[in-house]
Amino acid sequence: MKRIEQLTKELKKKQMDAVFMTSKANLYYYTNIYAEAHERLLALYVDIHGNILLICPSLEKEDVKNAGFTEDVIYYGDHENPWELLKQKLSGASGINRLAIEKEVLNVNRFEQLKKVFHTAELVDGQAILNNIRLIKDDQEYRYLKEAAEYADFAIETATKHIAVGQTELSLIAEIEYALKKEGIREMSFGTTVLTGEKSAAPHGNPDLTKMKSGDFVLMDLGVVHKGYCSDITRTVAIGEVSDQQKEIYQTVLNAQKKALEVSQIGVPLGKIDRAAREVIEAAGYGEYFMHRIGHGLGIEVHEFPSLASNNESLLQQGMCYTIEPGIYLPGVGGVRIEDDVFVTERGAETLTTFTKELIQL
Repeated sequence: MKRIEQLTKELKKKQMDAVFMTSKANLYYYTNIYAEAHERLLALYVDIHGNILLICPSLEKEDVKNAGFTEDVIYYGDHENPWELLKQKLSGASGINRLAIEKEVLNVNRFEQLKKVFHTAELVDGQAILNNIRLIKDDQEYRYLKEAAEYADFAIETATKHIAVGQTELSLIAEIEYALKKEGIREMSFGTTVLTGEKSAAPHGNPDLTKMKSGDFVLMDLGVVHKGYCSDITRTVAIGEVSDQQKEIYQTVLNAQKKALEVSQIGVPLGKIDRAAREVIEAAGYGEYFMHRIGHGLGIEVHEFPSLASNNESLLQQGMCYTIEPGIYLPGVGGVRIEDDVFVTERGAETLTTFTKELIQL
């Protein structure tokens, strides 16, 4: 209940009377329920008086029970309208003048339905409140993130054992995910990416049946979901001997990442981490080929608050978890990205992913 107490405290500060949440991440954070309701409504209502109500498909009843959730629940079947049930349940509720919503999550249909239930209330964006609460992780979250990172290291190690001339991008993905399934990992934090040769110059390229060949870079970007928390790692390796230019690109990215890790100190503006890496890449003459931010927040979601863009002047705090992932993507040659997960402890920034970053030539 500590998280609910913190939430209601922040709602009061912002003069909001209640919050309505539907995102899988926030529901898990506040209820310990990790469920995928698909098109069905699964939502949590919390007001500043500490009243808690879960709206849940009957299909998820066992998930609610297993999560240990003991607050009030409206269960509904597919033949029932959950919005009407919610309206009936809250018919006696009063004083809800400003209702916080997840503006980035709530679709138009659900927004309109919510307006009918709380017809006198102003629906206001509560995303910043929810983001800021989840920004600082506790000791348990640290353990889960560290364990998720260990699985990511295992996945990259597994991949290096299967990379060979003639192997395809998708077949390598199959080897990686098969090995993880045998270790008990049910879900990847995003679609596993393997890109080889010139395709590695596309930061978000699409894996297919392209075969690996001698002299190629192979870029692997992946992560797992472990106990509801995500990891995210990228490593780039070479097949056989690569050119001097490829080696230069690799070393430049590695130097940029090391610099970003060096400046990751409590109290430093987040944008400084990006700028530190970018300066290294620009000095080497590859500035235009590093076209994304240095990293992003990491937690229940693989991409969450904060964004480590160059213009973010928010300060690095103990308990934050984020990625550092500089890259150079040179068309016609290939791309290199090196990404680690970082957690800020009282001792400073700890790199959770530990697989070697020196250039591997297989």
